Amino acid sequence: MKYVTTVGDREYILEINDDRRVILDGVEYDVDLVSVTGQPLYSLLVGGKSYEAYVYPVGESWQVLLKGDLYPAQVEDEREQRLRAASSGMPELSGEFHLKAPMPGLIVAVPVVEGQTVQKADILVILESMKMQNELKSPRAGTVTRVKVRAGETVEQNAVMVTVSESLASGSSTEASRDTIRQ
Repeated sequence: MKYVTTVGDREYILEINDDRRVILDGVEYDVDLVSVTGQPLYSLLVGGKSYEAYVYPVGESWQVLLKGDLYPAQVEDEREQRLRAASSGMPELSGEFHLKAPMPGLIVAVPVVEGQTVQKADILVILESMKMQNELKSPRAGTVTRVKVRAGETVEQNAVMVTVSESLASGSSTEASRDTIRQ
């Protein structure tokens, strides 16, 4: 079956032939994907390389934490994608982005403050879980409009930690010091 998978602002065509083979944008890969017992953690082998990713459903989409980067992902089969495109046009990339905890953990640092302008890939929160520190980054440029966590707090999975809104006109938001770490 073919799926249209959108990760951030890039679209991929994924065809799953069987449990061990997939075609991604026309290139076939031998894969081995295994769920780690009782966790939203997956082990993936592709071409002899090993990857671990936390995968969480969020409403009708997904969040994937891979190598410290958080990727919002949308997966639709081809039919769903065609119906959505026909009924609503291009997907809207504006509005608010809510950074949700991809797993329960301890907030190590929050290097942003409300009103701060951030760029795509800027670190919003450092979350420790399973003795690993994960730098959770912004998927787009914008302004931090809400910070709901502080260093030292624990969070549950899917708890909203930081909200980033699309940037307004240049200079309309307050730049906060990048050296500030909310404690």
